[in-house]
Amino acid sequence: MAHPLTVRVHPLDNVAIAVSPDGLASGTVLPEGVTLREAVPQAHKVALQTLPEGAPILRYGQVIGHAAREILAGSWVREDVIRMPAAPELAHLSLATAVPVDAPPLEGFTFEGYRNADGSVGTKNVLGITTTVQCVAATVDYAVARIRAELLPRYPNVDDVVSLTHTYGCGVAIDAPDAAVPIRTLGHISRHANLGGDPLVVSLGCEKMQPSRLFPLFESAPPEVVRLQDHAGFGEIIARIMESAERRLEVLNQRRRVTCPASDLVVGLQCGGSDAFSGVTCNPAVGAMADLLVRAGATVMFSEVTEVRDAVHLLTPRCATEEIGRDLVREMQWYDDYLARGRADRSANPTPGNKRGGLANVVEKALGSIAKAGSSALRGVATHGEKVTRKGLIFAATPASDFICGTQQLASMNLHVFTTGEGTPYGLALVPVVKVSSRTSLAEKWHDLIDLDAGRIATGEATIDEVGWELFRLLLDVASGRKKTWADHWRLYNALAPFNPGPVT
Repeated sequence: MAHPLTVRVHPLDNVAIAVSPDGLASGTVLPEGVTLREAVPQAHKVALQTLPEGAPILRYGQVIGHAAREILAGSWVREDVIRMPAAPELAHLSLATAVPVDAPPLEGFTFEGYRNADGSVGTKNVLGITTTVQCVAATVDYAVARIRAELLPRYPNVDDVVSLTHTYGCGVAIDAPDAAVPIRTLGHISRHANLGGDPLVVSLGCEKMQPSRLFPLFESAPPEVVRLQDHAGFGEIIARIMESAERRLEVLNQRRRVTCPASDLVVGLQCGGSDAFSGVTCNPAVGAMADLLVRAGATVMFSEVTEVRDAVHLLTPRCATEEIGRDLVREMQWYDDYLARGRADRSANPTPGNKRGGLANVVEKALGSIAKAGSSALRGVATHGEKVTRKGLIFAATPASDFICGTQQLASMNLHVFTTGEGTPYGLALVPVVKVSSRTSLAEKWHDLIDLDAGRIATGEATIDEVGWELFRLLLDVASGRKKTWADHWRLYNALAPFNPGPVT
């Protein structure tokens, strides 16, 4: 009989999670000396001691809830026996009280990227066609298919052509304060480093989000705009888009990869389809990689407010200054208020798949999520849709929705790392998305979707640091075009989903 495997993350923990792929059978004696009273599925929690009603349940050395009734040692600690604790009080958090000392610089690591005139660096060479409103999406998609088939083969140095379509642009309160969030997000994406920083825009003509509103910084030298309502008939519209696209392709085709320091990377971190292993394997490995990137002078962004909120008390002491700590608190409070306006709260976050994967509530999920942030000092906080320009570890505020988070991070990043426990084929057209699995069983099942298996950490076949270094080197290869992610191989590209907290009219 195979030796039963469990993971106890912290010495204070009074629960462990089952590692064995088939779970643990009733009567199994755990390494801690506890005998299971019932079968426990893989990734789910087992009580290592008897917990009286009201007793704190500890994982990661933190309280993830309180026992709703007595839980006997060896019992399966299900969601229904856990009462969720209150969120940390934002007004009483420690700010910049335990700022980590900077680790020694990591020098000599490079990648082959596309350097732009504005100083940004691309990891792809893509023609992107920005849209100002959903009305033009189908037309632009039609044009892109023609461009890809008829024009792109003549420009071998251009990787792809992409339509930047979305559901925003009209039928909205365009002057409402919160309208700034989707507008600035889409504006930054349109000037993305992987597009060469120069947008090509297709507008309907009568929409609320006029190009001048989308590109206020371009008023003196506006981008090329094709307005559909200026042309006679569909054929002329498509011909005009293709003419503009070919002019842009001629410029992009001149771009060449050059050697760039790792400090030019701007890496977005995200998790989706998380499970109880995420905070044990893939997220800590990403955290180790994040520390390496920070040491190399790069920018690393973690996000997802509702998956940080219940662990924010562990982050505010790491803020480099009190001001940065207050900025982080500000973003937590903004989202608390946003949820309250919708008569919702953070408990709405976990999905059925998260719970099936052993996550009891958003507290447990958040404690595992922030492991992606590694151990470096927090050097900045960006609000929704803001472009990140600072180096180091940055919190970029976004919702936790995979598609919205990825869209907002695109305002800044040139590379994406996505961790998953349950599995998702999520991808983005503009940047390479490196998928990291929390469990080896997922990596084996989705052998042609997962780029790196971190499940080896749970079984002791690899350490967190070893997988962190493996991921760091993989990112340099992907950023250089030497390796292709599975998402790029299959062209699995999710549509843009800008966050619109403002009113729809």
